[in-house]
Amino acid sequence: MTRAITDRPSDAEVIATACRRADSAMLAVEVAGRTPASDAAHPGGPTTVGLVHLFESQAFLLVPTDSEVIELASGSPEGVPAMVEITDCAPIDLRERVRSLVWLNGTAHAVPRDLERDLALEIAADHPDGGLLDIGHGRSMIRLQVDNAVVASSSGAACVQASELALADPDPFWEYEGDWIAHLDSDHADVVGQLARKLPRDLRNGRVRPLGLDRFGIRFRVEGSDGDADVRLPFPRPVNDVSELSRALRSLAGCPFMNSLPD
Repeated sequence: MTRAITDRPSDAEVIATACRRADSAMLAVEVAGRTPASDAAHPGGPTTVGLVHLFESQAFLLVPTDSEVIELASGSPEGVPAMVEITDCAPIDLRERVRSLVWLNGTAHAVPRDLERDLALEIAADHPDGGLLDIGHGRSMIRLQVDNAVVASSSGAACVQASELALADPDPFWEYEGDWIAHLDSDHADVVGQLARKLPRDLRNGRVRPLGLDRFGIRFRVEGSDGDADVRLPFPRPVNDVSELSRALRSLAGCPFMNSLPD
């Protein structure tokens, strides 16, 4: 029996990770006679989302209590068609910071007020976020029943069905990846230089910046005179914890004893 080996997260895992660390997301609902692309100033326009907690084929969202989506979802037992757009940005200042875009498509449902706090406690145990403390103080919760999701990046676009998304876990390093990438970029030019030597020869003339880190490898953004290119350096095998990650980075750089990430 042949065992499938991959050097990168699945599309479903990429979406799950982007949801878990989302700090820039918008929710748009479909209303008869209007479109989800309505201007934000117009009633029914996009609503800022403070948290996206993906659980199986559902996404729990924090939105302003006075947003129209709360009224619309509360007044519709079947829910209202909706879409969440998540912008995944690099944690450092790049020429173009967007790494990927994710769209969750489905139906928005109201969460009963008397259940919000208990649900927030359950979510916080797995996905701690300060915004959950605002439940009942200007923030309310919406449940999005996800039908499918789309992810788009420099490598292309893919559609993922809810059944596949329900089985995906976020990357184990999602919570710390931003700090590690920023630290690598600002304090470890030696490591970046060693890793850059592993890139294809035609990409070595640009400015090489760390872009992302996951259990399968590290990604770089090469900012060249004629445009940008993203490239992945895979680890020999997926890593599961911080010590394995540190060893994999040092080995990939070709200096097994150099001080590297994480600290």
